[in-house]
Amino acid sequence: MRVTIFLAVLLTFSFLSCQREQEVQIPSQFYTLDNGLKVVLSEDHTSPTVGIGVYYNIGFRLEPRDRTGFAHLFEHMMFQGSGNLGKMEFIKLVQKNGGILNGSTRFDFTNYYQVVPSHKLETILWAEADRMRGLDITQENLTNQQGVVMNEVKVNVLNQPYGGFPWLDLPQAAFVNWYNAHNFYGELGDLKAATLEDVRAFFKTYYAPNNAVLAVVGDFDAGAARGMIQKYFGSIPRVDQPAKPDLQEPRQESRRRVTRTDSLARKPALAFGYQMPPRFTPEYFAMGVIDQILLQGDDAWLHDALVKQRGWTESVSGGVNADLGNMFNYSGPMLWSASLIHDQSVAPEEIIAVVDSVAGVLLSAPVDKKTLDRARVKFRSRFYDIIGEMVGLGKLDLLASFALFDSDPSKVNAIDREIGDVTPELIQKTAQEYLRPTNQTVVALSVKTDSR
Repeated sequence: MRVTIFLAVLLTFSFLSCQREQEVQIPSQFYTLDNGLKVVLSEDHTSPTVGIGVYYNIGFRLEPRDRTGFAHLFEHMMFQGSGNLGKMEFIKLVQKNGGILNGSTRFDFTNYYQVVPSHKLETILWAEADRMRGLDITQENLTNQQGVVMNEVKVNVLNQPYGGFPWLDLPQAAFVNWYNAHNFYGELGDLKAATLEDVRAFFKTYYAPNNAVLAVVGDFDAGAARGMIQKYFGSIPRVDQPAKPDLQEPRQESRRRVTRTDSLARKPALAFGYQMPPRFTPEYFAMGVIDQILLQGDDAWLHDALVKQRGWTESVSGGVNADLGNMFNYSGPMLWSASLIHDQSVAPEEIIAVVDSVAGVLLSAPVDKKTLDRARVKFRSRFYDIIGEMVGLGKLDLLASFALFDSDPSKVNAIDREIGDVTPELIQKTAQEYLRPTNQTVVALSVKTDSR
């Protein structure tokens, strides 16, 4: 979910810095400051712009109990002023220097990022360090942003057709661990009850340098950047971190079904998901290939079965972490999922029967070489798109995520090879464990009779 504030100024796109003839090779330097701040630098002199991102290891599912919505609330609070910048002045600073900026709250992090002309790198590093060092947390700012976030919940979820579907509905139905399965947008009661002391404690704890990654990509000199980063971030004190919550999920042993009525929707909808293998296992990459076979593109098997053959829906969309990022920028348990809005004459059970039948092909036999080769090409095409998207911010996101979760941004260069190692036999083995019907969760959205 992206922050509602979005400022865009036209910039020259920074193209891919990789060798597509063989494997992606994104150069990077990774190190850690004495205060625990992780830093990843990646030079790319294709265009005179630089991207800066700060990723804090506090996302939806890491927020404390009875504090639902705090991670998202802070995404807003971070634009309300800091020690040397007044309310909204951070935004004005970036905008007046010809840049773009945004922020987002995800499962496992909250991030803030900018793209500016290269010569403004030091200015933005100073500004990011200023708000990491000390946010202007006042009762006025808190009350204002509580209202903004609660109104956002009402507009985007409560008073909108298909509000929260499926990104809020499906995790709550599929997972049993509270941290993975609570209302990520935040309960209105929790948001309203937040006190100034609560918010200050949350900031001090989770917005510390030793709970963050600073990533810089683009047209800059790494040696000079190291000096700037030490100058502005090096003296920010580290803070002892509480133990991270246990995010483990038990193996799902039976189908799960949830139905709710959407009084504003005109047509019913359906979402289904399967718990994913752990990150960076062979099965994880096999699921990335399976995603391409079953779901991505007009040649995908589910598109063929549900759209082309039966005409029950106009499209089927989804993927791994499809609603809140991509296959790479998360850490804990995840779903491979899909959703569709369908004709009212079709029952959810009919759709799921087709899904089971299509997925069952992968369980019953290894795929042929042509299918696997095509899926690999599609996977790599999407991967390259991620690297090049948003004026270089896609590459920044990958590097920052691997630095934050694995302390190893060079993992980005292993993805091509891992996909190349996926075999038909591995696909079948993975499907038998992770696409089995007892690992499936379905959320059916029905409409009121009088809304037909």
